[in-house]
Amino acid sequence: MTTPLHLGIRAHDFGQIPLEDLIGKIQQYNLSHIQFALKKSFPKSAPSLEAISPGTASYYGNAFRRAGIQIAVLGCYVNIVDTDPQKRSQALSEFSTHLRLARDFGASLVGTETGSVGQGYTTDNFTEEAFQEVVTSVKAMVAEAERFGVTVGIEAGLHHPLYTAPLTRRLLDLVPSNNLQVILDCANLMSPTNYSQQESVVAEAFELLGNRIAVIHLKDFIVEDGRIQIVPVGQGWLQFEPILRYMKHQRPHIQGILESTTEEYLEESIAFLNRVYEEV
Repeated sequence: MTTPLHLGIRAHDFGQIPLEDLIGKIQQYNLSHIQFALKKSFPKSAPSLEAISPGTASYYGNAFRRAGIQIAVLGCYVNIVDTDPQKRSQALSEFSTHLRLARDFGASLVGTETGSVGQGYTTDNFTEEAFQEVVTSVKAMVAEAERFGVTVGIEAGLHHPLYTAPLTRRLLDLVPSNNLQVILDCANLMSPTNYSQQESVVAEAFELLGNRIAVIHLKDFIVEDGRIQIVPVGQGWLQFEPILRYMKHQRPHIQGILESTTEEYLEESIAFLNRVYEEV
């Protein structure tokens, strides 16, 4: 029997809609899990990320659980390398709140990218100093995760201080805890200069990160005017065959999460992924 492809979606890719409607749409597309960022989907329930209560977490967690939907990733995207000490401290505090409440949400993994040492694009992100700031923050985050028996999911991002698979591997080696895992987004590893060698880039990521990959983000890209542009899954240049082959044969049942594919394109993108999955 073929191992099924487990697909989910970022809840906020459906926009800010009532909870019942959100659950209905997730079920309509036969998605088994979500990445859930409360502030993005239901901002009125999270006037501040530090103010989320166990009751709030249980309310949403129980609603999804009753509907048979798992929160695979509890999203808490904060800037963990902010150069303003007060802002960075607040970001880490907000992440800690999510770690503490993860079980109330029914999640075991709290995810984030690293953020940026500047506003928007800056080459300062590509320095050893910026990477060491990532290490410092992640060590604190993982220590907190260990206290609550949950997991930090770190995601490399284009133009961030953590932007390649080798750097991510180095982070895993410097923070030697199984409470640190990787959210792999292969599109995030692409740049205008390396996308033509994407097969080797993706193969390197699987080899270096291996079983530390907890979840795989599925999104697509093109290069336009010398810049990476995100497009709906199946309409860009990302080669999904090696990704889905890895998911099917090397990490059966690993969860995939569609990202940046709006509902207008969702049915077509899901069909594309299922078709490629069957072929690999």
